[in-house]
Amino acid sequence: MVKMAYPLTKFSNKVVIFLFVIVFLTPSLVVDAKPATFLQDFRITWSDSHIRQLDGGRAIQLVLDQNSGCGFASKSQYLFGRVSMKIKLIPGDSAGTVTAFYMNSDTDQVRDELDFEFLGNRTGQPYSVQTNVYAHGKGDREQRINLWFDPAADFHTYSILWNHHHVVFSVDEVPIRVYKNNEARGVPFPKFQPMGVYSTLWEADDWATRGGLEKIDWRKAPFYAYYKDFDIEGCAVPGPSSCASNPSNWWEGSSYQQLDPVAARRYRWVRLNHLVYDYCTDKHRYPVTPPECVAGI
Repeated sequence: MVKMAYPLTKFSNKVVIFLFVIVFLTPSLVVDAKPATFLQDFRITWSDSHIRQLDGGRAIQLVLDQNSGCGFASKSQYLFGRVSMKIKLIPGDSAGTVTAFYMNSDTDQVRDELDFEFLGNRTGQPYSVQTNVYAHGKGDREQRINLWFDPAADFHTYSILWNHHHVVFSVDEVPIRVYKNNEARGVPFPKFQPMGVYSTLWEADDWATRGGLEKIDWRKAPFYAYYKDFDIEGCAVPGPSSCASNPSNWWEGSSYQQLDPVAARRYRWVRLNHLVYDYCTDKHRYPVTPPECVAGI
Protein backbone atom coordinates (compact mmCIF):
# COMPACT_ATOMS: atom_id res chain seq x y z
CA MET A 1 0.00 0.00 0.00
CA VAL A 2 1.46 3.38 -0.96
CA LYS A 3 1.65 5.99 1.75
CA MET A 4 2.59 9.59 1.19
CA ALA A 5 4.29 11.77 3.74
CA TYR A 6 2.76 15.10 4.73
CA PRO A 7 3.80 17.62 7.38
CA LEU A 8 1.90 17.45 10.65
CA THR A 9 -0.49 20.25 11.52
CA LYS A 10 -1.57 21.48 14.94
CA PHE A 11 -4.91 20.22 16.14
CA SER A 12 -7.07 21.75 18.81
CA ASN A 13 -7.83 19.66 21.87
CA LYS A 14 -11.40 19.15 20.67
CA VAL A 15 -10.20 17.82 17.33
CA VAL A 16 -7.73 15.47 19.03
CA ILE A 17 -10.48 14.13 21.30
CA PHE A 18 -12.76 13.69 18.32
CA LEU A 19 -10.06 11.76 16.44
CA PHE A 20 -9.43 9.60 19.50
CA VAL A 21 -13.10 8.69 19.64
CA ILE A 22 -13.22 7.93 15.93
CA VAL A 23 -10.05 5.80 15.88
CA PHE A 24 -10.21 4.01 19.19
CA LEU A 25 -13.84 3.92 20.26
CA THR A 26 -15.48 3.22 16.91
CA PRO A 27 -13.26 0.60 15.28
CA SER A 28 -15.96 -0.37 12.83
CA LEU A 29 -15.40 2.96 11.08
CA VAL A 30 -11.65 2.40 10.68
CA VAL A 31 -10.30 0.54 7.67
CA ASP A 32 -6.80 -0.93 8.00
CA ALA A 33 -4.89 -0.08 4.83
CA LYS A 34 -2.50 -3.03 5.16
CA PRO A 35 -1.87 -5.32 3.50
CA ALA A 36 -2.48 -3.90 0.05
CA THR A 37 -3.83 -6.18 -2.61
CA PHE A 38 -1.37 -7.13 -5.29
CA LEU A 39 -3.13 -5.37 -8.16
CA GLN A 40 -3.53 -2.17 -6.16
CA ASP A 41 0.15 -1.30 -6.48
CA PHE A 42 1.58 -3.83 -8.97
CA ARG A 43 1.21 -5.16 -12.49
CA ILE A 44 2.39 -8.40 -14.08
CA THR A 45 5.30 -7.82 -16.48
CA TRP A 46 6.15 -11.33 -17.55
CA SER A 47 4.11 -14.53 -18.00
CA ASP A 48 0.80 -13.77 -16.31
CA SER A 49 -0.09 -17.48 -16.42
CA HIS A 50 2.70 -18.10 -13.90
CA ILE A 51 1.49 -15.59 -11.27
CA ARG A 52 -1.54 -16.61 -9.27
CA GLN A 53 -3.45 -14.42 -6.86
CA LEU A 54 -4.31 -15.90 -3.47
CA ASP A 55 -6.45 -14.78 -0.53
CA GLY A 56 -8.43 -12.27 -2.55
CA GLY A 57 -5.31 -10.72 -4.04
CA ARG A 58 -3.58 -10.16 -0.70
CA ALA A 59 -0.97 -12.78 -1.60
CA ILE A 60 0.47 -14.23 -4.79
CA GLN A 61 2.23 -17.36 -5.96
CA LEU A 62 5.07 -17.16 -8.49
CA VAL A 63 5.71 -20.26 -10.61
CA LEU A 64 8.84 -21.39 -12.44
CA ASP A 65 8.74 -24.38 -14.78
CA GLN A 66 10.49 -25.43 -17.97
CA ASN A 67 8.19 -23.21 -19.99
CA SER A 68 8.74 -19.93 -18.19
CA GLY A 69 9.53 -17.94 -15.13
CA CYS A 70 7.58 -14.77 -14.27
CA GLY A 71 7.78 -11.25 -12.90
CA PHE A 72 5.88 -8.22 -11.68
CA ALA A 73 6.52 -4.52 -11.10
CA SER A 74 5.01 -1.60 -9.25
CA LYS A 75 2.67 0.66 -11.19
CA SER A 76 4.58 3.72 -9.98
CA GLN A 77 8.19 4.74 -9.46
CA TYR A 78 9.49 6.25 -6.24
CA LEU A 79 12.27 8.58 -5.15
CA PHE A 80 13.31 7.65 -1.60
CA GLY A 81 11.24 5.77 0.97
CA ARG A 82 10.91 2.17 2.06
CA VAL A 83 9.55 -0.93 0.35
CA SER A 84 8.98 -4.26 2.04
CA MET A 85 7.40 -7.63 1.26
CA LYS A 86 6.92 -10.90 3.05
CA ILE A 87 8.31 -13.73 0.94
CA LYS A 88 8.36 -17.51 1.34
CA LEU A 89 11.00 -19.00 -0.92
CA ILE A 90 11.19 -22.23 -2.89
CA PRO A 91 11.41 -25.25 -0.55
CA GLY A 92 13.61 -28.31 -0.99
CA ASP A 93 15.99 -28.57 -3.92
CA SER A 94 15.99 -25.07 -5.40
CA ALA A 95 19.47 -25.11 -6.97
CA GLY A 96 19.79 -22.95 -10.06
CA THR A 97 16.77 -20.78 -9.30
CA VAL A 98 16.79 -17.09 -8.40
CA THR A 99 13.98 -15.23 -6.69
CA ALA A 100 14.71 -11.52 -7.03
CA PHE A 101 13.20 -8.51 -5.24
CA TYR A 102 14.68 -5.18 -6.28
CA MET A 103 14.29 -1.54 -7.20
CA ASN A 104 15.32 -0.32 -10.65
CA SER A 105 15.33 3.01 -12.48
CA ASP A 106 14.50 1.31 -15.80
CA THR A 107 17.19 3.31 -17.58
CA ASP A 108 19.59 1.42 -19.83
CA GLN A 109 22.90 3.25 -19.69
CA VAL A 110 22.90 5.09 -16.38
CA ARG A 111 20.75 2.87 -14.24
CA ASP A 112 20.26 2.83 -10.50
CA GLU A 113 19.31 -0.47 -8.88
CA LEU A 114 19.02 -1.98 -5.40
CA ASP A 115 18.93 -5.79 -5.42
CA PHE A 116 17.89 -8.70 -3.25
CA GLU A 117 18.66 -11.95 -5.10
CA PHE A 118 17.79 -15.20 -3.31
CA LEU A 119 19.99 -17.97 -4.65
CA GLY A 120 18.57 -21.47 -4.49
CA ASN A 121 20.58 -24.44 -3.26
CA ARG A 122 20.54 -28.18 -2.89
CA THR A 123 18.32 -29.60 -0.17
CA GLY A 124 19.86 -29.12 3.26
CA GLN A 125 22.30 -26.41 2.21
CA PRO A 126 21.79 -22.82 3.40
CA TYR A 127 19.90 -20.32 1.28
CA SER A 128 22.08 -17.40 0.22
CA VAL A 129 20.89 -13.87 -0.43
CA GLN A 130 22.99 -11.62 -2.64
CA THR A 131 22.64 -7.85 -2.52
CA ASN A 132 23.96 -5.42 -5.10
CA VAL A 133 23.90 -1.67 -5.60
CA TYR A 134 24.01 0.15 -8.93
CA ALA A 135 24.50 3.90 -8.84
CA HIS A 136 24.83 6.07 -11.95
CA GLY A 137 25.38 2.93 -14.02
CA LYS A 138 28.13 1.50 -11.80
CA GLY A 139 27.41 -1.88 -10.23
CA ASP A 140 29.54 -4.93 -9.35
CA ARG A 141 29.08 -4.32 -5.64
CA GLU A 142 27.88 -7.78 -4.66
CA GLN A 143 27.71 -9.02 -1.12
CA ARG A 144 26.34 -12.41 -0.08
CA ILE A 145 25.14 -13.82 3.21
CA ASN A 146 23.79 -17.20 4.22
CA LEU A 147 20.43 -16.77 5.90
CA TRP A 148 20.29 -17.97 9.50
CA PHE A 149 16.88 -19.61 9.11
CA ASP A 150 14.97 -21.63 6.53
CA PRO A 151 13.33 -18.98 4.31
CA ALA A 152 11.15 -21.62 2.65
CA ALA A 153 9.50 -22.78 5.89
CA ASP A 154 7.59 -19.55 6.49
CA PHE A 155 7.22 -15.93 5.41
CA HIS A 156 9.94 -13.44 6.34
CA THR A 157 10.04 -9.69 5.77
CA TYR A 158 12.59 -8.25 3.34
CA SER A 159 12.87 -4.47 3.11
CA ILE A 160 14.88 -1.71 1.45
CA LEU A 161 15.14 1.69 3.16
CA TRP A 162 16.42 4.42 0.86
CA ASN A 163 17.06 8.00 1.94
CA HIS A 164 19.61 10.74 1.31
CA HIS A 165 22.03 9.23 3.84
CA HIS A 166 22.15 5.53 3.04
CA VAL A 167 20.45 2.43 1.67
CA VAL A 168 19.68 -0.30 4.22
CA PHE A 169 18.77 -3.86 3.25
CA SER A 170 17.02 -5.68 6.11
CA VAL A 171 15.66 -9.15 6.85
CA ASP A 172 13.02 -9.26 9.59
CA GLU A 173 14.20 -5.79 10.70
CA VAL A 174 17.81 -7.06 10.96
CA PRO A 175 20.07 -4.96 8.71
CA ILE A 176 22.27 -7.13 6.52
CA ARG A 177 23.80 -4.41 4.37
CA VAL A 178 24.28 -0.66 4.56
CA TYR A 179 25.42 1.39 1.57
CA LYS A 180 26.27 4.90 2.72
CA ASN A 181 26.13 8.11 0.76
CA ASN A 182 29.81 8.76 0.14
CA GLU A 183 29.41 11.34 -2.61
CA ALA A 184 31.84 13.57 -0.74
CA ARG A 185 34.50 10.93 -1.51
CA GLY A 186 33.55 10.72 -5.16
CA VAL A 187 31.40 7.58 -4.82
CA PRO A 188 28.11 7.69 -6.77
CA PHE A 189 24.89 7.39 -4.78
CA PRO A 190 21.41 6.81 -6.21
CA LYS A 191 19.43 9.97 -5.53
CA PHE A 192 18.39 11.51 -8.85
CA GLN A 193 16.37 8.80 -10.57
CA PRO A 194 13.09 7.36 -9.31
CA MET A 195 12.94 3.58 -9.18
CA GLY A 196 10.17 1.06 -9.58
CA VAL A 197 9.77 -2.06 -7.42
CA TYR A 198 10.24 -5.38 -9.20
CA SER A 199 10.32 -9.10 -8.54
CA THR A 200 11.11 -12.10 -10.71
CA LEU A 201 11.41 -15.87 -10.39
CA TRP A 202 13.71 -17.30 -13.04
CA GLU A 203 16.24 -19.90 -14.12
CA ALA A 204 19.86 -18.86 -13.57
CA ASP A 205 21.70 -22.14 -13.24
CA ASP A 206 24.65 -20.78 -15.23
CA TRP A 207 25.73 -18.83 -12.12
CA ALA A 208 23.29 -18.91 -9.20
CA THR A 209 24.42 -22.01 -7.26
CA ARG A 210 28.12 -22.60 -6.67
CA GLY A 211 28.99 -20.45 -9.64
CA GLY A 212 26.86 -22.53 -12.00
CA LEU A 213 28.15 -25.96 -10.92
CA GLU A 214 24.72 -26.98 -9.59
CA LYS A 215 22.01 -27.10 -12.24
CA ILE A 216 18.23 -27.02 -11.92
CA ASP A 217 16.68 -30.43 -11.40
CA TRP A 218 13.59 -30.01 -13.57
CA ARG A 219 12.17 -33.23 -12.13
CA LYS A 220 11.39 -31.14 -9.03
CA ALA A 221 9.49 -28.51 -11.04
CA PRO A 222 7.30 -26.57 -10.85
CA PHE A 223 8.98 -24.32 -8.29
CA TYR A 224 6.89 -21.93 -6.18
CA ALA A 225 7.60 -18.72 -4.25
CA TYR A 226 4.96 -16.81 -2.28
CA TYR A 227 4.53 -13.11 -1.51
CA LYS A 228 2.21 -11.13 0.75
CA ASP A 229 1.95 -7.87 2.76
CA PHE A 230 3.07 -5.55 -0.03
CA ASP A 231 4.09 -2.22 1.50
CA ILE A 232 5.52 0.82 -0.28
CA GLU A 233 6.00 4.11 1.56
CA GLY A 234 7.68 6.81 -0.45
CA CYS A 235 7.51 9.70 -2.88
CA ALA A 236 5.67 8.56 -5.99
CA VAL A 237 6.82 10.00 -9.31
CA PRO A 238 5.08 11.78 -10.92
CA GLY A 239 3.90 13.56 -7.82
CA PRO A 240 4.68 16.67 -5.78
CA SER A 241 8.19 17.70 -6.77
CA SER A 242 8.93 18.80 -3.22
CA CYS A 243 8.29 15.36 -1.71
CA ALA A 244 11.70 13.81 -2.38
CA SER A 245 13.55 16.70 -0.73
CA ASN A 246 11.16 17.08 2.20
CA PRO A 247 13.09 16.50 5.46
CA SER A 248 9.79 15.85 7.24
CA ASN A 249 9.37 12.48 5.51
CA TRP A 250 9.70 9.87 8.24
CA TRP A 251 12.43 7.95 6.40
CA GLU A 252 14.60 11.08 6.39
CA GLY A 253 14.30 11.56 10.17
CA SER A 254 17.34 11.57 12.44
CA SER A 255 16.61 8.05 13.72
CA TYR A 256 16.82 6.72 10.14
CA GLN A 257 20.02 8.49 9.12
CA GLN A 258 22.18 5.84 10.78
CA LEU A 259 21.69 2.52 12.52
CA ASP A 260 20.59 2.76 16.14
CA PRO A 261 22.67 0.80 18.73
CA VAL A 262 20.42 -2.29 18.61
CA ALA A 263 20.39 -2.38 14.81
CA ALA A 264 24.16 -1.81 14.73
CA ARG A 265 24.74 -4.82 17.01
CA ARG A 266 22.51 -6.99 14.82
CA TYR A 267 24.33 -5.76 11.74
CA ARG A 268 27.73 -6.66 13.21
CA TRP A 269 26.39 -10.11 14.18
CA VAL A 270 25.27 -10.78 10.60
CA ARG A 271 28.56 -9.61 9.15
CA LEU A 272 30.65 -11.67 11.57
CA ASN A 273 28.64 -14.88 11.36
CA HIS A 274 26.86 -15.03 8.01
CA LEU A 275 28.76 -12.97 5.42
CA VAL A 276 30.23 -15.34 2.83
CA TYR A 277 31.26 -12.91 0.07
CA ASP A 278 32.10 -9.21 -0.03
CA TYR A 279 33.37 -7.45 -3.13
CA CYS A 280 35.31 -5.13 -0.84
CA THR A 281 37.68 -7.94 0.13
CA ASP A 282 37.91 -9.58 -3.30
CA LYS A 283 41.48 -8.69 -4.27
CA HIS A 284 41.25 -10.63 -7.51
CA ARG A 285 38.47 -8.37 -8.81
CA TYR A 286 39.60 -5.26 -6.97
CA PRO A 287 43.38 -5.11 -6.36
CA VAL A 288 42.77 -1.56 -5.15
CA THR A 289 40.05 -1.47 -2.51
CA PRO A 290 37.02 0.52 -3.73
CA PRO A 291 36.82 3.91 -1.99
CA GLU A 292 33.40 3.27 -0.44
CA CYS A 293 34.84 0.20 1.28
CA VAL A 294 37.65 2.23 2.81
CA ALA A 295 35.19 4.87 3.93
CA GLY A 296 33.01 2.28 5.62
CA ILE A 297 29.89 0.61 4.27
